[in-house]
Amino acid sequence: MDASLAREAIRTPAANARTRRDALRRRMPAMLAAFGALVLWYLIVDVGGVPEYIAPGPFAVARTFYTQGHVLLANFWPTLFEAVSGFVCGNLAAILLAVWFVHNQRAQNALYPLVVFFHTIPIIAIAPILVLILGNGYAPKIAIAALISFFPMLVNMVRGLNAVNPQTLELMRVLSASKSEVFWKVRIQSSLPFLFAALKISSTTSVIGAIVAEWIGSAFGLGALIIEATYNFRSPLLYATVFVGAGLAVTMFTIVSIVERKVIRWKAEAVH
Repeated sequence: MDASLAREAIRTPAANARTRRDALRRRMPAMLAAFGALVLWYLIVDVGGVPEYIAPGPFAVARTFYTQGHVLLANFWPTLFEAVSGFVCGNLAAILLAVWFVHNQRAQNALYPLVVFFHTIPIIAIAPILVLILGNGYAPKIAIAALISFFPMLVNMVRGLNAVNPQTLELMRVLSASKSEVFWKVRIQSSLPFLFAALKISSTTSVIGAIVAEWIGSAFGLGALIIEATYNFRSPLLYATVFVGAGLAVTMFTIVSIVERKVIRWKAEAVH
């Protein structure tokens, strides 16, 4: 039995209870803030007598989840598919391009300014163009979610792959390490904190990209449901849809954070 297993075996129920209390204590401020926001929302809207078509109260939104749950669920799955597909495609393309840039300085000097230029174009302006080119199905939504995920990953991965201690590179040269060995054993390891920082950003922006893409002539998805609820003054459904979209983004962010804690145990000082 190794040391870690031995320590786990001798953990007492009291120690486990302390661990649970500490975890609850850390979460308590966020829980109290959420509860306070709900109470404030109720006081302003319900007690203040704000018309429901302008701003529904929390109970009206909760009732919508019960009565319109099937509508929310039916529109949730397309957005989930688009966001996850765009997240994977955009980040994978950015990682491959970053690897090429690190190994080919001329390519980086030639193409990186173009990437920056295209990133300055508002995504809402690109969306109609992609709809015209790719049609009105899933393809343009996935493409927009991928585009909005692409740039943060590219910037972070280029920086991370280059954030190698010069002494470490010199040591690898002294040891006659090949380029592939330097890449896998040094550059990839140094880039992991930057990789997960970008994944956290794109986990939420990919959801935003998918929803924004659905605003452009789509008949399905959370974005289309937001437009439909807005035009028909169905404020409880609008708020419920927004909460579902926010929940999807938070869930994807949480999954990336959990994977990060499992994969790396340290962070570079420059990464926050």
